[in-house]
Amino acid sequence: MKKKNYLQALLVLAAGFLISYYGILGAVDRWGMDALYQTPSGTDNKIRIIAVDEKTLSEYGTFSSWSREKSANLISLLNGSEESKPAAIGFDIMFIGDGDSGTDAVLANACEGSDNIVTAVNIVNETVLESNGDNELQENKMHIADVELPFEALRKNTHIGFANTAPDSDSYIRRAILYRSYEGERIDSFSSAVYQLYCANQGITAGQPKLGTYNEFLFSYSGRPGSYETVSLSDVLNGTVDPRTFRDCIVLVGGYAPGMQDAYNTPVDRSQQMYGVEIHANIIQALLEGNTLEEAGTLVTALLIACLAAAFFIVLKKTKLLAGSLTGLVLIAVWIAAGKFLYGKGIELSLFTFPILLIAIYLIQLIGSYIEERLRRNRMVSAFKKYVAPQVVDELVKHDKFEITLGGENRDVAVMFVDIRGFTSMSEALSPEQVVDILNEYLTLTTSAIFDHGGTLDKFIGDATMGIFNAPFDLDDYVFKAILTALDIVNGTQELNDRLLERFGKTVRFGIGIHCGPAVVGNVGCGFRMDYTAIGDTVNTASRLEGSAAGGQILISTDVYERLKDRIHANKIGNLRLKGKENELTVYEVIDVYNHQT
Repeated sequence: MKKKNYLQALLVLAAGFLISYYGILGAVDRWGMDALYQTPSGTDNKIRIIAVDEKTLSEYGTFSSWSREKSANLISLLNGSEESKPAAIGFDIMFIGDGDSGTDAVLANACEGSDNIVTAVNIVNETVLESNGDNELQENKMHIADVELPFEALRKNTHIGFANTAPDSDSYIRRAILYRSYEGERIDSFSSAVYQLYCANQGITAGQPKLGTYNEFLFSYSGRPGSYETVSLSDVLNGTVDPRTFRDCIVLVGGYAPGMQDAYNTPVDRSQQMYGVEIHANIIQALLEGNTLEEAGTLVTALLIACLAAAFFIVLKKTKLLAGSLTGLVLIAVWIAAGKFLYGKGIELSLFTFPILLIAIYLIQLIGSYIEERLRRNRMVSAFKKYVAPQVVDELVKHDKFEITLGGENRDVAVMFVDIRGFTSMSEALSPEQVVDILNEYLTLTTSAIFDHGGTLDKFIGDATMGIFNAPFDLDDYVFKAILTALDIVNGTQELNDRLLERFGKTVRFGIGIHCGPAVVGNVGCGFRMDYTAIGDTVNTASRLEGSAAGGQILISTDVYERLKDRIHANKIGNLRLKGKENELTVYEVIDVYNHQT
């Protein structure tokens, strides 16, 4: 592989590392991971929600107008009998500060001795600068400024847990915080407190998920919005729902109406938000079932993605497109399969950054190769249009047949030479500028005639023009088209002479020779200067025929005559001994062609 390609591979390596390490594709990656990872498996009917829903609000009025006696009545109903007592009751409702002293006392008394109640608290965070231990200051956005607690009598008779959410940067909740430390004491999250209380009351050993920097953990959702068994608080309080249905369950009480402003974005359903109490239910079930995860190491993941991306780039450079495509598909399939496997083992691997990188590399390489090929073709087309009929090149390129063999190849061709008669004497009588003008007029005529019939302009040799037919591309009826070209030149002489006579007081006449047969055609020269030409006896014979032709005369060889004798009107000149030839050659003069329509 070229040095340039290795440098490009290093750039891919660096770009892949930076994109992965800094999560530049984080939003797209997260969306894909949500779609693949977050597939709810079903909710646990041991977790039930008593909802402060629209029905309840319609019956009892706005939540802010309630006394705390309703919560006391609910606790009395649930804990009033061992046949109805839940294993854990979590109030995702704040009882912060003192309210009505009478109802506060009723609520505190209802909770006394129960040991199965968790009430929510609120942590007030602030951003501060803290020392990192190396005499450097760093920003801490999770510094606890205050903890808003329930009133004292209730706090003595219940467990507490902070109900704050932990949304990602895109405002979707995929992780939870297990606990926070404040003034030397541990404060569990609401979900963690309910989970631990349930385990303790059921004689289950509580598990400990693997935690991140801020004691956070990822979790899998078990249900979508509305999946958990939910009953209206008013139906429980008025006796419509039998309290015994909650025995040994986890009961969560919380807002379940739009007006309570307790709904959040979740990755399991982007079309609707999920109420906070349902998110707590999902977190608790994840803790119960061990559906918690830790993120794969960022550095290791970034290095792995970068190395694989660079390797894929090298494969694309060294192999054909199909092999490179298959390699990319295999790498993507293996990566996604590995991600799913690790997810089942509790490790969340960044899943879609790698495929996106591979697709980007593939598309860039594909587009780059296309542009490079187009530039190469354009360079070749531009070069060949100088001596091949432009319409021939355009047609071949259009049909994707533009294949030119570099070097030499044997082809059967027709070769035509055209030369001005009396050019030397004429040039002596004119100025150099006038001579060049006449040459340009003449060469325009000969070149146009060659191109009009699909021939190739081989070269200009002073005042002579050489054209070949059937090279570098196959040309139908190429010998006959060489004859037509010669006739067009002869027929165009009069119009040319009219212009020359008017401008310079001079006229010109051409001698033309045509021969056909095998020749070696191709690029001849050196690395920095090449010409596409034909060489061999066929070329020499055509040149000798032109040298023997009088002004306005088209001489052809026997080979040409035998191929076209039924289509051309030609007179036999006789046998001529051409310069450089041991044997005489039978020569014909072309007069016209029969019934040809251009």
